[in-house]
Amino acid sequence: MPSPITKAVIPAAGLGTRFLPATKAMPKEMLPVVDKPAIQYVVEESVAAGLTDVLMITGRNKNALENHFDRVAELEATLVAKGDLAKLERVNESTDLADIHYVRQGDPKGLGHAVLRARMHVGNEPFAVLLGDDLIDARDPLLKRMIEEQVSRDATIVALLEVEPSQIHLYGAAAVEATDEEDVVRITGLVEKPSAENAPSNYAIIGRYVLRPEVFDVLEKTEPGKGGEIQLTDALQHLAATGEAGGVYGVVFRGRRYDTGDKIDYIKAIVQLASERDDLGSDLRPWLRDFVATLP
Repeated sequence: MPSPITKAVIPAAGLGTRFLPATKAMPKEMLPVVDKPAIQYVVEESVAAGLTDVLMITGRNKNALENHFDRVAELEATLVAKGDLAKLERVNESTDLADIHYVRQGDPKGLGHAVLRARMHVGNEPFAVLLGDDLIDARDPLLKRMIEEQVSRDATIVALLEVEPSQIHLYGAAAVEATDEEDVVRITGLVEKPSAENAPSNYAIIGRYVLRPEVFDVLEKTEPGKGGEIQLTDALQHLAATGEAGGVYGVVFRGRRYDTGDKIDYIKAIVQLASERDDLGSDLRPWLRDFVATLP
């Protein structure tokens, strides 16, 4: 029987250059999305899917990540003294979320290298990888569905999103074949950021993976690709083309996703999430309507 999946890996070593100067001294993963840092949404997603053993792959100047998920005794004591138990509960949410571990990536050699750094922690069992730029709405669970397919097929599973052909050059694209499940396809090949004319489909890979441990052996042998980095896509292409370790399948996601890796999409994510909140939406939505009405 396949090993039960208990571990999530979150690469968080990037410099966040798209958001400079805000990320000069603050990790991009700590940028707030309404009133929580983006990284907390990702950890909450892993926990909701049953993965409470979380490994973050970090780099220099990422101490704020560890501090956020640690206790802050002085702050807690102040909130208790004020009787502000609601805020105390919110502060403690991040502390009690999961069993979180950290390892430095060291040399910035790409996503594949970051995943490879998790080998000692993960061991010989399947595991999930969640990228912090993609936030998946908690009302549209994706990771749990991917885990179900991994256990059922004993294969590597990636998340796919149908995008406009004009946007496929921003993603890795998958060549696919239908399966017996409407939302699952078999992946026969992967192309990194192809032109619309050369893309095998408009199925784009987004930042959720459930990987078999054999991917580590493939990554060990993967030569640096574009930008001198070890690409996870290259390792997945090998598994898809050879069918090794059960091959690669894709779960097609049709729910709500927020891209926080781009400035415009980051702002959209904040507006969308805030406008749907019970405590904010009733005031924000009328203001938005009035504001939009004033635009030329």
